[in-house]
Amino acid sequence: MERTVRLTTAQALVRFLAAQRTMIDGREAPLFAGCWAIFGHGNVAGMGEALYQARQTLPTYRAHNEQGMALAAVAFAKAKNRRQMMACTTSIGPGAMNMLTAAGVAHVNRLPVLLLPGDVFANRRPDPVLQQIEDFNDATLSVTDCFKPVSRWWDRITRPEQLLTSLPRAVQVLTDPVECGPVTLALCQDVQAEACDYPEAFFRVRVHVPRRPGADAPELERAVRILREAERPLIVAGGGVLYAEAAETLQAFAAEHGIPVAETQAGKSAMPWTHPMAVGAIGVTGTSAANALAREADVILAVGTRLQDFTTGSRALLPGSATLIQLNVQPYDAGKHNAVPLVGDAKRTLEDLTAALDGHATSRAWQERVKALVAEWNAAVDEVTAPGNADLPTDAQVVGAVNRAAGADGVVVCAAGGLPGELHKLWRPQRPNGYHLEYGFSCMGYEIAGGLGVKMALPEREVYVMVGDGSYMMLNAELQTSVLLGKKLIVTVLDNRGFGCINRLQQACGGAPFNNLIEHVDHKASDAWIDFAAHARAMGAEAEKVTGIGELELALERARAAKGTYVVVIDTDPLATTEAGGAWWDVAVPETSPRAEVRKAREGYLEARAAQAMG
Repeated sequence: MERTVRLTTAQALVRFLAAQRTMIDGREAPLFAGCWAIFGHGNVAGMGEALYQARQTLPTYRAHNEQGMALAAVAFAKAKNRRQMMACTTSIGPGAMNMLTAAGVAHVNRLPVLLLPGDVFANRRPDPVLQQIEDFNDATLSVTDCFKPVSRWWDRITRPEQLLTSLPRAVQVLTDPVECGPVTLALCQDVQAEACDYPEAFFRVRVHVPRRPGADAPELERAVRILREAERPLIVAGGGVLYAEAAETLQAFAAEHGIPVAETQAGKSAMPWTHPMAVGAIGVTGTSAANALAREADVILAVGTRLQDFTTGSRALLPGSATLIQLNVQPYDAGKHNAVPLVGDAKRTLEDLTAALDGHATSRAWQERVKALVAEWNAAVDEVTAPGNADLPTDAQVVGAVNRAAGADGVVVCAAGGLPGELHKLWRPQRPNGYHLEYGFSCMGYEIAGGLGVKMALPEREVYVMVGDGSYMMLNAELQTSVLLGKKLIVTVLDNRGFGCINRLQQACGGAPFNNLIEHVDHKASDAWIDFAAHARAMGAEAEKVTGIGELELALERARAAKGTYVVVIDTDPLATTEAGGAWWDVAVPETSPRAEVRKAREGYLEARAAQAMG
């Protein structure tokens, strides 16, 4: 007779999670590094009690905001190359819905996080309960239904025994390189507390090792033939290179075959900037070197990227007239943009490609072209990131100072506004995972919470968060969590008094500056502004405000020497941006307007759109 153990649904769920294992650098480790929790009615009695009993095997971490803790979990998984992850539990209602944005971040970026929102009573006896929405036509609807479009797998647990099929499926999705993304298990609050006789075998230790599927022979042969015939090939490296832990493989492949490598936001740091075939960022926020080579290429090998509009220049830059090969473990991505598909794991397939190419390399002329363009770009970077004497430095000058302070081992974290563009172009990574940008969802407010997740994933590395005043104001509560948990962050707040990036975009589209910078806000009753350093100190961090790059560099030295989280605030120019590099981005300009500037911008828009690929 099968041995069983009587547990509540919540206790069984926690025990199952604690039994899941993974392999990191050849060593076994917990698959779930912990569970973030903000307790309320709907999870404090069920999940709260279960987590308390299991706190030695599945640590529980407290945050201040449900979105913040879920973003920290997403960033943790990204920094761990999807080899390890976290769970998040909330109450019902707004507590649950606060995680929706983070679910979107994880879904877009193909990152694993287990979301465990509380839900209504399955037995409906006390309906309607506090924070329960009531659909007039469907009694089964709850706020957790909102998670369906932003989850790779979704289930509502209305009976304890449902865990026996739902949990294995959840972990399968979380650990599968093809399906990977957020999983939501909505936990009815009464069911969390109900007990069931679970088979003891359900809780046996399981070790999850990511699969590395190879490409089918015909697809591999076709890709090899195309690469052999190419005269001007270019590689575009995406986040899948890092997730497949294929950075060193890519570096060797590029060197052996003489193929330049451009990087997406997610793929940046796969190549050290000093590699002879590294040409930097690609696309709208790309380098002049990478974008010139993209226009000249006759073959483009895209590795582990979903080729979103910033990468392709809204399909006016890539693939152009080049033959596009899409190497991706996900067939959905491998078939995009009329590509020649090459479905397989990035590391394994690059190894198979290099074996089949058998020493084949590009011409000396193409490699010299790469060298010349990179030298030209590096000179441009040196110029715009050099320290200046202005009281309002540019974002580029601040990026240069932080990059120099971070050194080889530092990790920069950012997400939204103008900074990702400057960082993508200008940051010079030296090690994999030294560049951590969330630019699939470009989620304002990710920065500090994400930095916390990165520090938890990579405690041996200094984490440098770069955040504008707009993003800081959207979500800063986990700054105090970093202090609470002793997870040191070095945060640089760039204060341009508003949404500087969108103000520039607004004017580039012919619009009047309006409602972005504080000076352009209507119905303003006060010019009072925020003392960000005082705010950070109020949350327990060390903090100071500086003027100019010289003071910033000295402050960053003090920050590096500090034991805990340190915030440096600097005022920056809201209008200046790096002109070098870049490509067109499709932002629709109004077809009619009383403003002459808008009508002129519309003419330029139509001219640029003519180069946009339709297929």
